[in-house]
Amino acid sequence: MARLPRLNLPNIPQHVVQRGNNRQITFIESTDYAVYLDKLKQYSREYDVKVHAYVLMTNHVHLLLTPTSTCGVSKLMQSLGRYYVRYFNDTYQRTGTLWEGRYKSTLVDTERYFLLVSRYIELNPVRANMVSHPAEYTWSSYQHNGLGKQVELITEHELYKALGLTPQNRQRGYRALFETAIPTKVITEIQSATNKMWVLGSDKFKLQVEAMAGRRAAPMPRGGDRKSLSYKRQLKINDSDPIDF
Repeated sequence: MARLPRLNLPNIPQHVVQRGNNRQITFIESTDYAVYLDKLKQYSREYDVKVHAYVLMTNHVHLLLTPTSTCGVSKLMQSLGRYYVRYFNDTYQRTGTLWEGRYKSTLVDTERYFLLVSRYIELNPVRANMVSHPAEYTWSSYQHNGLGKQVELITEHELYKALGLTPQNRQRGYRALFETAIPTKVITEIQSATNKMWVLGSDKFKLQVEAMAGRRAAPMPRGGDRKSLSYKRQLKINDSDPIDF
């Protein structure tokens, strides 16, 4: 089956995941994490991609990004991946690939899922039983978003800024979000949409993405459910109907 083109639209957040090949370790020493983040900052500025959240695990990374162009995220990930492979191979006297093929990504319905995905990303070390709270993990954006440590890499999204009028109030409001667990169903939804590179959002959002991108935003449903996205695709999308990114 032919591979669908990647969904890339300007000014719509993307959840990006890149894994080590065969789940091999991609970060060994603290310097490795620091180099990756430094280059992420460099290339995000070069390609005008905003970084809102991240976590660097031992064998994979999660990023929440908003590009200003259709090719911004692709160029960022390509440049970052190539640089880091060279650095890692030179540092540890190895050869060959490091990353597992193409990175995975999904467009994120801002109003419904943005802060959920940000929490999902920063809770990775907790789900992996590495720490009991995201504040205990050094290599994630929770250090900025939740604790107020200045991370130049981070661009605060408007939804994050809406949590409070001052930085302290925003951090307090953000920390409060972590007092409620993300439902298992939502975690599965985030993982499925990202791994299969579909769109994470409402049916309305998916339909509007399809109209802009010219490709399916979700798998074809089974059966003949008239309430399904497949049925709704056949309806005309009202161009005057606003969409929130």
